[in-house]
Amino acid sequence: MERVNTIGRRKTAISRVYLSAGSGAIQVNGKDYKQYFPTEVLQIILNQPFATVNGAGAYDVKVNVRGGGVAGQAEATRMAIARALVEMNAEFRPALKKEGFLTRDSRMVERKKYGRRKARRRFQFSKR
Repeated sequence: MERVNTIGRRKTAISRVYLSAGSGAIQVNGKDYKQYFPTEVLQIILNQPFATVNGAGAYDVKVNVRGGGVAGQAEATRMAIARALVEMNAEFRPALKKEGFLTRDSRMVERKKYGRRKARRRFQFSKR
């Protein structure tokens, strides 16, 4: 039985995915994905690659994810699942690439600078 291992990143979240042929069970950090990602939006994000290639219920997924928040973790996992699907079947690549699931979203939080209240926000100016 073939098992594919890939990683995905988003913001500061890193997701490792182990994909194998199976019944469609998705486990994230030892929990069911619906329990780990409680909102429906995050669950939809996680299932987008499967919906794109009509592969829902055909693969078992085991995910280890750490860092960042839940949204970043969900998007990192989406990228890792898409990469794993391409590794399993190269014919999925054009559809997944068109949806943008194989492209790393490199936007990160800008660091706070000294002499500022936030990254760009200045302290309030007082004339008197």
